[in-house]
This record gives sequence, structure tokens and C-alpha cells, in this order.
Amino acid sequence: MKRTITVAWLLLMLVYQVSLASPPFYSQTKDGVIVYTDPSFTGTTNIVRLYVITDDIIRVVAAPGKELAPLQSLMTIPGNKPVPEWKLVASNEAVTLKTQKLTVVVRVKTGAVSFLDAQGEKILAEKATGGRTFGPAAFEGQSYYHLTQQFEGAGDDGWYGLGQHQDGVYNYRGQQVTFFQNNTEVVIPFLVSNKNYGILWDNYSLTTAGDIRPLHPLSALQLFSKNGEEGWLTAAYANNAHQPQEIITTRPESAINMEFLGDSKVMLPQGFTPATGMASWEGSLGSHVSGLHQLRFTFGGTLKVWLNGKLVLDHWRKAWNPAPALVPVNFDKGVKVPVRIEWAPESPESYLSLKWQAPLSKEEQRCFGFSSEAGRQVDYYFVHGGNMDEVIAGYRELTGKAPIVPKWAMGFWQSRERYKTQEEILSTVDQFRKKNIPLDNIVLDWSYWKETAWGSQEFDAARFPSPDSMIDVLHQKYHTQIMISVWPKFYKDIPAYHEFDKKGWLYKRNVADEQRDWIGKGYVSTFYDAFNEDARKGFWDLINHKLYSKGIDAWWMDASEPDILSNVSPEKRKQQMTPTALGPAAEYLNAYPLQNAKGIYEGQRQTDPDKRVFLLTRSGFGGSQRYAAAIWSGDIGATWRDMQTQIAAGINFSLSGLPYWTMDIGGFVVPAKFEKPDAESLEEWRELSIRWTQFGAFVPLFRSHGQFPYREIFNTAPEGHPAYESFLYYDKLRYRLLPYSYSLAGAAYHENYTIMRGLVMDFAKDTTVLNIGDQFMFGPSLLVNPVYQYKQRSREVYLPAGQGWYDLYTGTRNAGGKRITADAPYGRMPLYVKEGSIIPLGPALQYTSERPADTITLYVYTGKNGNFRLYEDDGSSYNYEKGQFSIIPIDYDENTKVLTIGERKGTYDGMLQQRVFRVVRVSAATPKPLDPNGKADQEIRYEGKKMTIRI
Repeated sequence: MKRTITVAWLLLMLVYQVSLASPPFYSQTKDGVIVYTDPSFTGTTNIVRLYVITDDIIRVVAAPGKELAPLQSLMTIPGNKPVPEWKLVASNEAVTLKTQKLTVVVRVKTGAVSFLDAQGEKILAEKATGGRTFGPAAFEGQSYYHLTQQFEGAGDDGWYGLGQHQDGVYNYRGQQVTFFQNNTEVVIPFLVSNKNYGILWDNYSLTTAGDIRPLHPLSALQLFSKNGEEGWLTAAYANNAHQPQEIITTRPESAINMEFLGDSKVMLPQGFTPATGMASWEGSLGSHVSGLHQLRFTFGGTLKVWLNGKLVLDHWRKAWNPAPALVPVNFDKGVKVPVRIEWAPESPESYLSLKWQAPLSKEEQRCFGFSSEAGRQVDYYFVHGGNMDEVIAGYRELTGKAPIVPKWAMGFWQSRERYKTQEEILSTVDQFRKKNIPLDNIVLDWSYWKETAWGSQEFDAARFPSPDSMIDVLHQKYHTQIMISVWPKFYKDIPAYHEFDKKGWLYKRNVADEQRDWIGKGYVSTFYDAFNEDARKGFWDLINHKLYSKGIDAWWMDASEPDILSNVSPEKRKQQMTPTALGPAAEYLNAYPLQNAKGIYEGQRQTDPDKRVFLLTRSGFGGSQRYAAAIWSGDIGATWRDMQTQIAAGINFSLSGLPYWTMDIGGFVVPAKFEKPDAESLEEWRELSIRWTQFGAFVPLFRSHGQFPYREIFNTAPEGHPAYESFLYYDKLRYRLLPYSYSLAGAAYHENYTIMRGLVMDFAKDTTVLNIGDQFMFGPSLLVNPVYQYKQRSREVYLPAGQGWYDLYTGTRNAGGKRITADAPYGRMPLYVKEGSIIPLGPALQYTSERPADTITLYVYTGKNGNFRLYEDDGSSYNYEKGQFSIIPIDYDENTKVLTIGERKGTYDGMLQQRVFRVVRVSAATPKPLDPNGKADQEIRYEGKKMTIRI
């Protein structure tokens, strides 16, 4: 017997050694499998590891060699669920891992991974040949790989998410996105498809996503001068933009590359005055390839572009705050396209670059990828689900839940750049209360400190003599919260700088460069290292002692990219962040805002565990939602085009898995015509402000902010003006909708719900919606259609197929699956309600905690079955995490015409034991406008027990 065992053991070892000597082979682990690919095919032995996270989530890690580095992810959190059951099947060609919902195949020659559903239908696959590459790279003396991973989808996949970007693109199919945190650009490395899958790319370095081919410089096109000479465009410079014919110099140019800080000073000609002048480039463009090319501009100032004599781009952006712009152009091989580019820089330090991308083949159009400059290994998560909500739930399974915001955050916030004194803060809120304009939060922006003391977190006593008293008056007299701006920035030589410097918590390159900022005479400054755990604690201790102890309610975390110096290149940013506590800045470049939020969230929860943390930050990353971070879209322009761009930006941000997004209603940086407007410009400003307010009332967080002119509605327009009256309507409607919107906030935590919803989320079978990026759903019921053109009084609206749609203002029913021309008078934005919706409306409020929703009006839009889950908790604490909340299920049955208000589940301190429900039935035969004060069809008293009503 013993001899038999010994022989069997020797045979087993022989097989094992043969397998080691003759790859491919694999090794099963407790949570997946390791596959070693064929070195004769790839040129080296590569390792591919699959981790089973859930039945619908698979982690894929790959690297050259035979070992994987044990890396700690900043983005994902440790799983707390047991690994589900799975099985493994191997052959000479492939190793196949199967869960209950997925089949994952690894080709043993190439290591390429394919993802199939439980029925064996392909969902997505890594590109079979050349899809994964590792190029040598080195940063700060450490070896890395330049990583690429490409995927092949189907011909009709749409790709969304990837954070927040300002190019106006909704569906990123065939487009390129750069992952580099910047003012108005937010990196969330999560892509989601209408085919119900997502890819979470676990890498923090400078990355290109989507179409990862390098952009080409202008010189890579065929260029022809104004006179037809080949090889350049004719550049002309004039010192008076109003008289561009008075040219001071012309010269041949084949590149326009002034993308980053300092470039224009080097590249513009001597004698040219950027502040008042105009530069132009004229001639023709051509390509040796036919098809759709993308011209990608980055610019500050005013930019106009003509192609074939047609104006295709006319946009402005404040010179210090450059914006992107995409211009698609179809080239026919060998055919010249006349071009004229005009640029008024408007500042000695402005920006203009032009790069382009060649057409994609049909095969390439099915592909997307990620290309990162610094990584130890390819590391990503494939997330699948029955719908896009389940895919986003998978993202939050990996990166953390989104805590429920305090209830006041769902009300209206007023802000401006900036309230300069304590009196301005108090008098502004006093005006809101006297004029009965609902308000919950006032925001104190930067420079409440002394000019020389940025980073002290101390109020300037000359302008804020008693901040404690000011905050107490806001709370007690005005029932208003206060949010305050805190930057991770320190002026050299203030006491806080010395304390942080002594402990090694500061980035020092900006100080060594003696780089001065733009305040007063200019001051040398730097940021703290948020990757240092002790520094994060030190930063919290500082703002806790100086600010939170005075009663501050919430944090505005500005410049969290980190914007140590604006508009620098990635190379310069990495220099400024060197070294980080975790390693080379190249590796951790984009993760700063995540760690910055982590320190404040964890600090406040430990200091004051019964009060919800709320952070508004200008930048975020994958996982930011777990630190109670909402993101706003940065210092956008106050133009109609910028307003339009925010629609797609906000939808894609929400599709990236983070539920709380907002923007500066009205835009932050303002064209000169609005700063000192004539009568016509003043009316345009009012219309822009009110159209933006109409849109802003239906994003997750309702917030006004920007530079002069002042943003309070009573400073924008007088009482009785249609802009003023429209603002009041939507502000009051936002508060009436609080039972609806706060229930969405509850669902965002308990059910991983998404509040601001791209149409692909709810109507994925309707292929028309794949590219509609200027409409969205606010929750399950409201179709929002912002108006973003001056003097526009109607707009085209697509009503998704599969259900009817009710006009919110009239109750008129429209069939779905068609485009309509919707009325859009000055004071109203087109809003439609999905058939089968139940919308709860609460009482009129001046602030969210003014009174409980003891009377709720239920608007029931018939034609289909409907349901709503009315969620409530105490609105301020974390007791909901302990199960202290209530849900009242409300269901409507179209066949029986019965509305059921179900038994209340759960309880919490302060819960209403009874309330009145008023029911309004809306149908095609009996259209009714949404009117919270209108007559109800029925009224019942509810005490927590199930009730049924025939309506």
C-alpha cells in the first residue's frame, strides 16, 4: 500500500514538473485561478489571475513574468462577503471559470480574457491580438510598466461614465478621454455600457481611455497656406482684435501648441499684445485618409473656426481657465478643406492648442481601451448586471456605498464668489427670509482669512469679528446651514505651514521654485500631502479646531485636484507632488482628491459621530462617494454652450457611479458683457440664469454660485420680473418635491440607486436614446429637458418608447417613442412624467426642517402599474446605518384602479405616527396639472397600517 502511494506521488510530481517545464498551465486558488500563458507565443511568460468577487464581478490582474505584486488598492474596499460557488474547466486552448451568472474564458496562448453570460453569449472580450501590452517605464528611480488594455464590444455598444468632462460628449463610442484631474475635469475610471456591463480600471496614473491612439499634432495633417504653398498655414497677428486687418506680422506655422501654463509666452511672436490682439491661421487642411476626423482644441479667450467658409465653432472661455472643444470634420482623400481659425487670447497668459485624431475603422469602432503611463500590472474589474442600475451597484460593491446626505442638502444653496464680510452673509440670508424665498444653506467661499494667511483656517477679524455668533444666528434665527471653503493650501511662513513642514507633510517643489500665486503681490504656497495618513489627520485637526468647533455644517473642498498651480502640464503636476508618502507621483497622480476627502470624512465621523458629514469637492475619484463627497463641475463659463455641456457632463458623472453632482448655476466665469451689461445683455443674463436654474432644480444638488454679477435672485431680477417669478416657482417646487427627492437619496444608499439618470438606464431597449445627452430622468418619474439657447421658446423632446408621457404643467398625455416640439415659454422648462408614476409632494417649506411632511399629496399618473417607496429617517444622523428608518410602499394597479398604501416598515426617533395622504388621479381622459395646492380626488388619514383606495 505504501509503495503504491509513493509511486502515485512520484507520477504526480513528474506530471507537475512537466507542466512547469511546458507551459501553458494553471493553478486554482481559493477565489479563482492563475493562468500562465505560453511564452513561445508571447515571447515571455505572462501571468493572468482571475478573482471571483461575486457572481457578477470578476477581477482580472495580469503582468509579465510569473509573479504578481501584492498591491493595496486606494479605490476599492475589502469585500465582506464570502466568495460564491464557482467551477473551473481547462483544456489545451483555454481555462474557463464559471459562476452562476458569468463564464470567463482565458486563452492559454495569449492570456486574452472573454466574458460571456450564463447562456454562453459573448458580452465583452479583451482584444485577442495586441490587446494587452507592457512597455518599460521608470519614475523616481522605480520601474513601472506603461500599460494598455483594449476590449472588443458589439457593433451597437454605447459607452458612458468615465467621470465628468467638458467636451459635450455623451456616448464615448469612438471618442477619447484623458484621465488628468483638472479644474472642470474629474476622473472616475469606471466605464459603463448600455449592454449592462462596466469596467473599473484600478490605476491612478495619467491615462487615456476610449480611443487610446495618440493624438496627432496639427503638422501631421496636410497643410496649405493662404496662397496654396504646402506645408503650413498662414499665421497673422494683429494687436487690436477689433481691427484684425491691421496685421503686425505674418509667418508660416504648422503647429498650434500652447496648451499649458507658459507655452504662449514662448510661442507667440515678439511685439504681439495678447490682451488686446487677435491671432489667425488661414489656408487649407487635407488628409490622405477619408472619413470622420476629430479636431480637438484647448483654448482660453475667444475662439472661432470656419471650415469650407462655414462657422463651426464660436466660443469663449476666461483666459485663465481653458476649455476643450471638439470639431468633427469629414475629409475626402486628397480634397482640401479651407480653414480659418481666429483667436483673441484676452490675456498675456492664455491657451490654444489643436490636435486631431484619424478616423476609426469599423473594427476599431467596436473597441475601447485604457492606456496608463505607470503601473505594476493590469488590474481591472468586470462588472455585469441585469440592468445598468445593477452594474452601478457592482461599482459601489467594490468602492463603497454613498452615505445619505443630510436632508438640508436636498434644499437650495446660495453662494457667490464671494461674501466678503460677516454682514454680507447675514444680510443675504435675512433677505431670503424676508422675501420668503426657500433656502437651506449659505456658502462662504475663499478669502475669509487675512490676505497673507491662506491655510491658517482663521477668520479675518476685521471682516468677520465674531464668526461663532454669526454661525449661531444662521442656525437659531434663520434655520440656515453654513458651508465653508477649505483648501489644502498653505502660504509659506504662516504657523500652520511651519507645523506641517516640520513633520514632513508638505509638497516642497512649489516653494523651492518660489512660485507665487495671484493674490495681491503674490505669495509662495504649497499643498499638504494627502497620501500621508498623519498629514490627513493633521489637516482635520486644524480645520476642526479652527472651524468645525465654531459650528460649521459642511465643507467645500476647493482645488482638490490638487491645483497647486493652475493649468500646468501633467509633468509639472508630478514634479509639484513629488514625493508622495506612498511613492512616485506618477503612480498616484489622480488619487489626491480621494485621499483628501478621506481625511476629512474620517476625522469628522470620529470627532462627531452623530452628525452626517457632507463634502463638496471640485475633484473626485473612484470611491469618493464613500467619503460623503459630492462633486461640482468646477469653474465653468457663464455661456449658453457651457450650460448645454453641463447636461452631458452631469449625466456621465452619475453614470460613473457617484450619485451626488452639482454645478455653478449661471456659470462661474463671466463674459465682460454680463459684468457691466447694457439693457440687452442684462436681459440675456437674466434669461441664462433662469434657464440654468430650471435645469439646476432637477439635478441631485440645487446650488447657485459664480463670480459677479451677484447670484441671489433678488440681485438678478426685480420682483415681478419673469425671471424672478420662474425662480420662485422652481425653488418652491424643489421643496414640495422633498418627499420624492429625499426618497431617492435613501435609495442611493440602501439600493445603490442613481438619482440623475441617463435615458439609457431606464429605456435601454429604445436604441434612439443611445446618443441623447441633453435629456435625463430625475428619479424614476420626471423627464427633464433643459432649454439652453437664448430666446428659445420651444425645443425638441424625445419621449422614450414603451409608455406614455404626461406634460407636468397640463397633465396632457403624449404617446412615447416619438419626437415632439415641446413648448418652452420663458418661465418654464419642458417636464414630462412617465406613465405609471406616483409622485409625492410635501408641504410648502422655507427650509427643509421647518415642518414634517404631515400632509403628502400623491399624484398618480395612470395608464400603467406604478409604485413608489416613500423613505424617511431623522435626516441628520447615521442611525439609518443601524436600521433606524421607515419605508411606506405605495402601489397602483392599473387593472383594478386600486392604490395601495402599504404597511409602514421600520421606525426611527421622531417619526410621524400618522399623516394625511391626498390623492390626485391623472389620466389621459382627465388631465390635471401638477398643483400642490389643487383639489384632491380623495383624502385619507394614514397611521402606518395598509390601506387600499379605488381611484
